[in-house]
Amino acid sequence: MLSRTADHLFWMARYMERAENTARMLDINLKAQLLPQTPDQEARAQRAVLRISELEHAFSQRYAEPAREHVLDFMVADPANPSSIHSCLHAARENARAVRGTLTTEWWETINDTWLEFNERTAAGQQTSNLAALFEWVKFRSHLSRGVTLGTALQDDAFFFTQLGTFLERADNTARILDVRFADAAPNSRDAARQLEDFYYWTSILSSVSALEIYRKVYRDVVTPARVVELMILNSQMPRSLLASLDGVCANLAMLRTQGSNQCERFAGKLRAELSYADIRQIFEAGLHAWLTQFLARVFELGNMVARTYLLLPVA
Repeated sequence: MLSRTADHLFWMARYMERAENTARMLDINLKAQLLPQTPDQEARAQRAVLRISELEHAFSQRYAEPAREHVLDFMVADPANPSSIHSCLHAARENARAVRGTLTTEWWETINDTWLEFNERTAAGQQTSNLAALFEWVKFRSHLSRGVTLGTALQDDAFFFTQLGTFLERADNTARILDVRFADAAPNSRDAARQLEDFYYWTSILSSVSALEIYRKVYRDVVTPARVVELMILNSQMPRSLLASLDGVCANLAMLRTQGSNQCERFAGKLRAELSYADIRQIFEAGLHAWLTQFLARVFELGNMVARTYLLLPVA
């Protein structure tokens, strides 16, 4: 396969997954607003969303203060923000259009219709009038795109590059969703009020990644931060966990193996092995924020190695 075609397919999948995960992260932030907060706490929560997406500087060039309505507009519908849902869906559609002949008709129409309908919804003002419904719609359209891909695409190199992009982006974004809480956090206090806040926060984390029912099946007990983190990092049966994502990355790299791909496969395999044998207590002892920051740096390097091995451009 031409590297240009592989590049478009890889990024098409990454942008669709990124749009979904941005919607999930914003949904957590939206639900957190239902809890009692001081103005300072709300401002820190908005900054956390920007910082974990590495958009704080870009936002500050447009707005003086991280007001909730400005953050939401910036992250949902701002075409100048390359990580907004608008920009991600547009980029996914443009990459799909560039390789239209490689995609099945159903696959192309799903991505194209998603972009067109998103414009209709945001033009009608739904991004401000019913944000929860918009975020659910974005997640549903991403699910639909993956389902159509699995149900209609020939499982050849085009399919494997698409899957590789999906799983690599998912690993990055699940780590970011977990880290939203710690990106701009003050030192934790463990009084009763904070423990109650913990419960609602971690429950919203599970709901945002469609894992609340999974948590109940696995643990059959009250929601605790340690178990949520264990489920989302180390449980290979949890579809959006870091380990499951790395399993997907390694499986698709194996299907795309070439004479020059050994280093890339080795790096991914080492990262996956470290997750497979990690202990949740060691992660908390090291500090969850520090551990996630290191993981994100390594996923970024893995993305660059994939780009150097197979594609045209470095990871953005």
